[in-house]
Amino acid sequence: MFTGIVQDVGRIESAEPRGGDLRLRVHCPRLDLTRVADGDSIAVQGCCLTALDIRERSFAADLSRETLNLTTLGDLRPDAAVNLEPALRAGDALGGHLVSGHVDGIATVVEVAGDARSHRVQLEVPAGLARFIAPKGSVALDGVSLTVNEVEGTRFGVNLIPHTQAVTTLGRLAVGTRLNLEVDLVARYLARLLAVPPA
Repeated sequence: MFTGIVQDVGRIESAEPRGGDLRLRVHCPRLDLTRVADGDSIAVQGCCLTALDIRERSFAADLSRETLNLTTLGDLRPDAAVNLEPALRAGDALGGHLVSGHVDGIATVVEVAGDARSHRVQLEVPAGLARFIAPKGSVALDGVSLTVNEVEGTRFGVNLIPHTQAVTTLGRLAVGTRLNLEVDLVARYLARLLAVPPA
């Protein structure tokens, strides 16, 4: 479990194909890896990955075909910037919202506009996910917890304040950028419960 509060922006050191799937090595300039053991979870661009072969400033993670098909991680090349967040520990502050690291789909940036010192970003999502997004609800985009401004059909908007632009990869957004989207956990489970008749 995560919070959507990015703790480091890392870099991809290598992306090595392995028999149809992929192994990434991620460099972490500031993340304290002394608290991470092999098998622990770290969110990379919002995707919950299992940390392996941990070194002083890097870790490896294996990406299955399922992960490669459903996320943007297969597009990453060496030196690409990635948002990083270690798993939430009991007692940690919950600064964003509850994020599982299980990506629901891809959101595509359709507009970026200045709004005072902030950026307003409009995104397009697959029709099947649009119903889970509500005004003033929460989403995670590339692992960043954000509040939804407005929703219209399959499009929704968010605001990126200067701090978010500075400490995550979202400050580099452009039209056409594809982002890993996780809808709010409560919305996902509520929709499931309402769809299943009581026993």
